[in-house]
Amino acid sequence: MSDAQPAIIRLNPTQYCHILDNNTNVTRVLIGPKTLARQDHELKVHGPDEMVLIPPRHYCVVKNPVKTDADGTVLLDDKQQIQLKYGEEEIRTERPPFPLYPGEILKLGPTALSIVPSQTALRLSAIRDCVDGGEGGVKRVAGDEWLFVGPATYIPRVEVTILDTIRATIVKPGTALRIRARQQMTDSTGTLRRAGEEWLMRAAGAYLPGCYEVIEETVFPLILTARRAIHMRALRTFTDEYGTQRRAGEEWLLTIHECETHIQDVHEEVVNADLAICALSRNQYCTVRNPWDEHGKQQMGRLELRRGEISFFLKPGEELVDGQTKDVIVLAPDEALLLKATQPFTDAGDVQRTPGDRWTVVGPTEYIPPVEVEVMKRYCAIPLDETEGVYVRNIKTGAVETVIGRTYLLGPDEELWEKPLSDNVERLLAFPQNDSKGVKLHENLDFVPVPRDRTRVVAYRTPHNSAIQVYDYRAKSSRVVWGPGLVMLQPDEQFTILALSGGKPKKQNQIHSLSLSLGPDFMTDVVVVETSDHARLQIQLSYNWNFEVDRSNPEDAAKIFQVPDFVGDACKAIASRVRGAVASSSFDDFHKNSANIIRFAVFGKGEDGKMKEKFVFPNNKLVITNIDIQSVEPVDQRTREALSYSVQQAIEITTKSQQEAARHDAERKGQEAEGMLERQKLKDEIAAERARKDLLELQAESSAVQSSGHAKAEARARAEAKNIEMQAMLEHAKIESAARKIRAECELEEMKLKHEAELDYQRKKDELELNKLSETARVEGLKFKQQIDAIGADTIKAMAQAGPEMQAKLLSGLGLQSVLITDGKNPINLFNTAKGLVGGGGGD
Repeated sequence: MSDAQPAIIRLNPTQYCHILDNNTNVTRVLIGPKTLARQDHELKVHGPDEMVLIPPRHYCVVKNPVKTDADGTVLLDDKQQIQLKYGEEEIRTERPPFPLYPGEILKLGPTALSIVPSQTALRLSAIRDCVDGGEGGVKRVAGDEWLFVGPATYIPRVEVTILDTIRATIVKPGTALRIRARQQMTDSTGTLRRAGEEWLMRAAGAYLPGCYEVIEETVFPLILTARRAIHMRALRTFTDEYGTQRRAGEEWLLTIHECETHIQDVHEEVVNADLAICALSRNQYCTVRNPWDEHGKQQMGRLELRRGEISFFLKPGEELVDGQTKDVIVLAPDEALLLKATQPFTDAGDVQRTPGDRWTVVGPTEYIPPVEVEVMKRYCAIPLDETEGVYVRNIKTGAVETVIGRTYLLGPDEELWEKPLSDNVERLLAFPQNDSKGVKLHENLDFVPVPRDRTRVVAYRTPHNSAIQVYDYRAKSSRVVWGPGLVMLQPDEQFTILALSGGKPKKQNQIHSLSLSLGPDFMTDVVVVETSDHARLQIQLSYNWNFEVDRSNPEDAAKIFQVPDFVGDACKAIASRVRGAVASSSFDDFHKNSANIIRFAVFGKGEDGKMKEKFVFPNNKLVITNIDIQSVEPVDQRTREALSYSVQQAIEITTKSQQEAARHDAERKGQEAEGMLERQKLKDEIAAERARKDLLELQAESSAVQSSGHAKAEARARAEAKNIEMQAMLEHAKIESAARKIRAECELEEMKLKHEAELDYQRKKDELELNKLSETARVEGLKFKQQIDAIGADTIKAMAQAGPEMQAKLLSGLGLQSVLITDGKNPINLFNTAKGLVGGGGGD
C-alpha cells in the first residue's frame, strides 16, 4: 500500500493532510505550505484537502471537535494523540482557514448566518442547560423557550435549536388580534396569563407575539348603523369594553348609540350580527312578546302594543307576535270585525270587557286591537238580490233564520249556517240539464257536482208547466210551487225527490227529478201479451198523458204527489188491461183489429156503447188521452219467421211493380232525350256553317285592308323620318352656331379679364415698390439726421480737422518740410505728389 503512495507530499498554503506514524500509531496533521519526504513508516491516510474557509458572516458545524486550552492550543494526550470531544458538536464562525483534525467531521459546511429583520423574531428552545448572553446572562434549562428579536444577526449555538420564525402581525386601526396562551406566562402588558387563556390585542401597530403566545385569528370590527344592531351573549362573567359588568349567559343589544364599530371580545359571542330594525309607519303596528321595561328588566309572558310612526330593535328575548308587523285594520262602510276579549279591560268607549265577551266594530274606521283583544274574523256585509239569501244562526239561542233580498251584516252573536242536503239533491241541483223530465243518475255516476256555498239559501227555478213539492219538517206540512217559479228553501224545508220508472219495458228508480211535469207529454212501454190461440206478442205502446188539477185547490195540488212513481203505476195499470183484452182474442183477429182492441181495453166503453176519450187515475189526477201502437212483434220464433216471410213477400211484390214502372218511365224519357239531342245537333251545324261563312268574308276584308294599310304606313313613315332628320340637322346647325358664339365671347371675356388682372398687378407692384423706396429714403434720412444729432456739429468739425493737423505736426516734429519715399520700381505721378504730401494720402 505504501508503495502506491508518493514519496514526496507537497501541500499548498491552503491544504492539509493526515499522516499516520505506523511506529507509534499516531496520526498527525500536516499543514501547508510544506513539502514532506515521506518515511517508510509513515502513511498518508487523508488528503491533501483544502482547509475549511469560513467567509465573513458565515459559520460551520464540526462534529467531534478537538479539545483546546484557553489560548486555543490543541490538547494532546500523553501519547501525543489529539484529544477529541466525542459526540459533541462545535459551531465555528469567521476565522482563518483551519484543517480538520483526525476524527473531526464537517457536519455542516460554511453557511450564511441568519439575519433576523425588523419586526421578526426567532423562537428558540434550549436542548441542554446553558447561559444565554454569556457570563451574567440568563440561565436557560433544557426545554426553555424564548425569542431572539430582530433586527440582528443570529449566531447559532449547539445548546439551542430554532423552532420557528415569528413575524409581527400588523394590527390595523379598528381591528384586534385574538391571542391564546400555550402555558402560564406574563404577556407584554405585564398581565399574568394562564394556559389556554385567550385575550384581545387592540393596540394598533405591529405586534410580535411571545414565545408562548398563539395568534388564533384577526378579529374584524362589526359595523353598526342606524338600521343595524348586534345581539350579543356573554360566555362567562366579565366586564366588557364599555365598562359594563356582564354575567355568564346574559344577552344584550349593541346599537349605534353605544358605538359605531364593535370588536367581539373572547368572552362574548355574536348571536345575530345583522339584526334589522323594525320600522313602523303611521298605518302599522305590532305586538311584542316578553318586552323589556324602562328599568332594563324583561317582562316574561307579557305583551306590549307598539304603533307607528316608530322604529326600534327587538331586544334579546323579545319577539313579534306572528313574526311580523301588521297594518292598521281599515274597515270600509260594509265591513266589520268580530272581537273577543281574552283579559278584562276597559275599551276606548269606557266599556268594561270581561274575558269571553264578543262584540263587533263596524266601519268606516281604523282599528288597532289591544293586546287584551283577539280578532276572531273580519267579514263584509253580504249583498243579496231579491232571489238570493243566506242562513243565519244565533249562537246563543241556536235559532236559524233566512235573510233574503237585502244587504245584511252579521251581529256578534250570529254566524252563517250551512244547510245540509242529500247527495241526490246536490247532484240534481248541480246537473246542467236538470228539468221536469228528470235525470238518469245511474248513467251519470262519474258526474261530480260543483261545490256550492252551503250558507246560501237553496234556490230552485221550477220549469214551466211543472210543480215541485217542499216539505217543512218542523211544521210537518208541505207546499206546492207551480212553475215557472222560484223555490227558496227555509232552514227546515227539504225537496221531495221523484223516483220514476224508465226504460222499455219500465224499470223502477230509473229517473230522478225535483219537479213534476204536468204534461201533456207521452211515455212509451213494451207489453208482452198472449192471444187465445197462445200466440205471444210484444207490443210497444206510447201513451199521451197530462195532469188535470185545480191549482187553486190545495187538496188537488197535494194529490199529484200522492203516487211517488206515477209512470210505473200508470204503465202497470194499462198493461194489465191490454193483456186481459188480448187474451180473449185470436191472433188473426188481433192482427187485424189491434188498435181498436187495445183502445177499448184501456179507455173502456161509455153508456152509449162508444169508446171513452180518456182514462183517468183519480188518486193523482193523471189522465191518459191517447194510445199509439208503435209495433207488434211475435215473441215465438216460428210465428215471427212466418210473419216476416209474408211481409217480405208483400214488400217484394210492391218493389218489383215499382221497379217496372220506373224502368218504363226511364225508357220513355230516354227516347225523348235522344230526339231532342238529334234536333239540337242539326241546329248547331246550321249555325256553325253560317258562322264559318261570316268568318271567311271578314278574313278577305281584313287581308285587303291589311295590305293597303301596310303600304300607306310605310310611305308615311319614310316621309316622317326624312322630315325628322332635316329638322334634327337644322337644330344641330343652330346649336353649333350658338356654341361657337358663346365660346368666342368666353375667350374674349377671359382675355379681357386677364389683361385687367395683369394691369392691376403691375400697378399694385409699382405702388408697393414706390412706397418701399419712399419709406427707405425716409428711414435713411431719419437715420442720418439722428446720427448727426447724436454726434454733434462740433464733433464732426473736429473729426474733419484731425487728419491734416496730425500730418503737419508729424512733419514739423521730424524737421521735414516734405518727403517722398519709393522703392524705385513703381513710377511716381508727380502731378499728385504735392497733393499727396499736403493731403497725407487721402485715398487711404
